[in-house]
Amino acid sequence: MSSYRHPGIVFTDRYFTVPLDHTDPGGEQIKVFGREAVASGKDGEELPWLVYLEGGPGFGARRFIGTEAWLGRAVQEFRVLLLDQRGTGLSTPANRQTLPLRGGPREQADYLAHFRSDNIVRDCELIRPQLTGGEPWTVLGQSFGGFCAVRYLSAAPEGLKAVLITGGLPSLDAHADDVYRAAYPRIERKVAAHYARYPQDVERAREITAHLAEHRPESAGHRLTPEGFQSLGIMLGGGNGSHQLHYLLENAFVRTPLGTELSDTFQEAMRTANSFAGHPLYALMHEAIYGQGEQPTGWAAERVRAEFPQFDAATALKGDGAVLFTGESIHPWHFEVDPALRPLRETAGLLASRTDWAPLYDTERLAANEVPVAAAVYHDDMYVDTGHALRTAESIRGLRTWVTNEFEHDGLRAGGPRVLDRLLALVREDV
Repeated sequence: MSSYRHPGIVFTDRYFTVPLDHTDPGGEQIKVFGREAVASGKDGEELPWLVYLEGGPGFGARRFIGTEAWLGRAVQEFRVLLLDQRGTGLSTPANRQTLPLRGGPREQADYLAHFRSDNIVRDCELIRPQLTGGEPWTVLGQSFGGFCAVRYLSAAPEGLKAVLITGGLPSLDAHADDVYRAAYPRIERKVAAHYARYPQDVERAREITAHLAEHRPESAGHRLTPEGFQSLGIMLGGGNGSHQLHYLLENAFVRTPLGTELSDTFQEAMRTANSFAGHPLYALMHEAIYGQGEQPTGWAAERVRAEFPQFDAATALKGDGAVLFTGESIHPWHFEVDPALRPLRETAGLLASRTDWAPLYDTERLAANEVPVAAAVYHDDMYVDTGHALRTAESIRGLRTWVTNEFEHDGLRAGGPRVLDRLLALVREDV
């Protein structure tokens, strides 16, 4: 355990030992990392704890510099634990380099089956008494972290003083097919809004797609494809995403002695945006977070996309239609084009075909909930369906919602202290 200071904050790095399989507490153990944050001058005080669960799946907790964003507001009254969920960040990371230690694809898939929200919550419940002395704590869940928070309410509400959720109310019973069937129309609306803002991007996107289809270039081992280009639409889910996408497209081409080519600037930006090297669990576990029961997720995003032929780039190029970007969806081709995922292709297929996912949410327990809960629901959220979120909000007793179109999915990052203030005010109306 080591401590160090940033302006206004004292950070302490902590490691915890937890079972890989919580049904076998004496079996294999893994490490989970958390970074404690407390305001300078308050490090010796008794403060209530707030644990932050990052979005994803597959992302470690944000690395803050001092009191930036919402953390500065939180440490005014909390001691904060920024948790790297199992498999992410410094918590026994799972990636193409480490997973072969488990064995082959079958062993890797069985190992990763322990990396969903149910076991993240079990980790929290082992960690909590070590920090709080047994007292309940407040959970702040962003995006997938909110999915984990709803699981927490289902499985261990006695550990919770309050729950704050931003852009992360999951459907309690939707199959992955239902999630993507709702997602593609939302993404199409985001693309239409982008093209209305930047009409010049319609032709530029067609030119880029045609070039990629013909030449199939590589950048640092990453194959650049029309499908990969379309997936840059994931940017459209952030507050500044449309502008960022436009600026990326405007640098696409340069004149060379061999003619017009895709610029190194564009190729590197596309490779970076498409790479899962820093968060491979996002690709491996993205559909698994929706798995409940015996029905496999079965590459849901890929299958459901066939129901929306307007997203087919080749068809768009044959006519005069716009090439539609896609968004937060994972496909088999991701494991062919990305060198960080290529060795895990068979493992991903085994996870997609898995038929023994345990249920994640207890609807009866949620209906009888007594924990104060507040959720920010972003009206135009591209990543989490607003309809699904509001139905879940109605299913959790006492949950208070703040429905807003002031922010996109990244409201906690963009709105920072104000978003946290609003959620804290809502849960305290119940106290």
